[in-house]
Amino acid sequence: MARMIGVIGGSGVYDIDGLEDAKWQAIETPWGTPSDEVLTGTLNGVAMAFLPRHGRGHVHSPSTVPYRANIDALKRLGVTDVVSVSACGSFREELAPGDFVVVDQFIDRTFAREKSFFGTGCVAHVSVAHPTCPRLSAACLAAGREAGVTMHDGGTYLAMEGPQFSSLAESKLYREVWGCDVIGMTNMPEAKLAREAELCYASVAMITDYDSWHPDHGAVEITDIIATLTGNADKARSLITLLAAKLGAHEPCADGCDRALEYAIMTAPEKRDPALVAKLDAIAGRVL
Repeated sequence: MARMIGVIGGSGVYDIDGLEDAKWQAIETPWGTPSDEVLTGTLNGVAMAFLPRHGRGHVHSPSTVPYRANIDALKRLGVTDVVSVSACGSFREELAPGDFVVVDQFIDRTFAREKSFFGTGCVAHVSVAHPTCPRLSAACLAAGREAGVTMHDGGTYLAMEGPQFSSLAESKLYREVWGCDVIGMTNMPEAKLAREAELCYASVAMITDYDSWHPDHGAVEITDIIATLTGNADKARSLITLLAAKLGAHEPCADGCDRALEYAIMTAPEKRDPALVAKLDAIAGRVL
């Protein structure tokens, strides 16, 4: 299987520069319509697919992003590696606006989203103890540093439901008691669904601001945040451009991301719901 990198772009990242043979494709999935059409092409000789998470023009809120359709669409296109880029707030003084964090852990506080492709009639349990792919994450870290971005290796992402930002009490809880490093609204259930789809997944958090815990937060103008968001989008495009060369030829994932369903499906074959199994053709066809 040839490598294909899928990029899910967050706030401010609505396209990729430099794609050859670029075209937007409408992809239908059994889970509904994705956030937008998918931009496909090649970048430095490597097949790429780009999906704007909120849709071009930012039409989806964090709660209404069609996460299952997005992951299914990328898997259906042949994507092997998913890189998520998303705007985040920072809980750490040293993680400054304009910096990027390669996330390696999550705390999921979302509650209004479908979080699995599986369910009644075909039950499966995958491990998300280590929810990101170390190899893909290392490649993102190296590409970002080569692009001149201040990169931080590892961090815990608090996924909140939104769309409102945190209260001061919540911000202090996540920072001081739970030990989180960044906060965002979109990487869950995305990372869980990518694992169910047997896709390598890496998360690059693009810091736009300090969350409400910071004593100077109230003095930050929205225009400053927008300026940081725009600068972060340019940095993300540079990182993506350099990423393909860091990955090399496609081969089986050393950490087993591409075999996550090997022993995950619990429902006996004769008890499986044919309608649900049919919907899982792209996600779990390898094991079903």
